[in-house]
Amino acid sequence: MASLALAIFWSMVTAGRILFAAIEKWFPEPLVCRALPLRVAAAFVVTACVAKTSSLLGILTFALAGLGCSALLPLTISFGQKELTTIAASTAGGLIAFYQIGYGIAAFGVGPLQTWAGLDLSIIFGGTAIVALAMAAVSFVVTRKSSPQHSQRPA
Repeated sequence: MASLALAIFWSMVTAGRILFAAIEKWFPEPLVCRALPLRVAAAFVVTACVAKTSSLLGILTFALAGLGCSALLPLTISFGQKELTTIAASTAGGLIAFYQIGYGIAAFGVGPLQTWAGLDLSIIFGGTAIVALAMAAVSFVVTRKSSPQHSQRPA
């Protein structure tokens, strides 16, 4: 079941990137960038609450997480390059480096938290939701100049 959940997660990452590229006209990038971290936070909270015997709900939660993660990296690189044009290449490289550090922490940090710190996975996932909520707060700062107009009425 864990392998299936991981396959579903990565499938939703791919499907989400295609979906958000296709609906950009109706759901602009700043809104996507603000909504996706909230989906990730919701996935972490639900994952923390899912009973260990509920495989189907766990798999659906990983699908939600994959959708939430789908466009975050490309959008962050895009916003970074638009805002920091003089160092656009360095911005993209720095974001990829930090992404890889985060991926490494996620991949290799959970085991020691369970083994050495004695934390249950529900505590780890629940605590990680705080990180996703912080990302949501930062997304409002990152996208503030790119926000669509609230009104289409002439002044």
